[in-house]
Amino acid sequence: MAGIKQGRWTADIEGDFVVFIIGARVNSKWHPFRSIIDLGGRRGMNYMLKYLTEHPEKGMLGYQTMGFANVQYWRSFDHLEAFAKDTNDPHLEPWRKFWKRAKDGRTGIWHETFLVRDGEYEAIYGNMPPRGLGKAGNLVPVAESVGARNRLRAATK
Repeated sequence: MAGIKQGRWTADIEGDFVVFIIGARVNSKWHPFRSIIDLGGRRGMNYMLKYLTEHPEKGMLGYQTMGFANVQYWRSFDHLEAFAKDTNDPHLEPWRKFWKRAKDGRTGIWHETFLVRDGEYEAIYGNMPPRGLGKAGNLVPVAESVGARNRLRAATK
């Protein structure tokens, strides 16, 4: 039970931020190992996440992995886009190689990007270790008198 924060907590993050969800899918049951190679093998997502964790100036605030998908939290869309396009960062070249290897469709990838304005989000964690947005930002105790509507202060005015 190490790391569990007893009670109810909410995530607090200063300013606007971006939620980027990205995932992969093995489309052919005959080629699962080729799909892992398609996705970059040792130079794939885990490598990129390690790099981003070691370089906070790139703007990734944190992430949560969920099987073949992960949710990433970024300071801004500009940071996310810069990482995706910079030839010196470990994304552009693996992305190009993926499209050369996987053109037969055996491996699929997807992503969704959400721009979140300051105060237009809500997160609750009960008896949990830090995760998701609470891991990317700060965990603060939930005020019992403050409901979801007040935590979503800007969106509900």
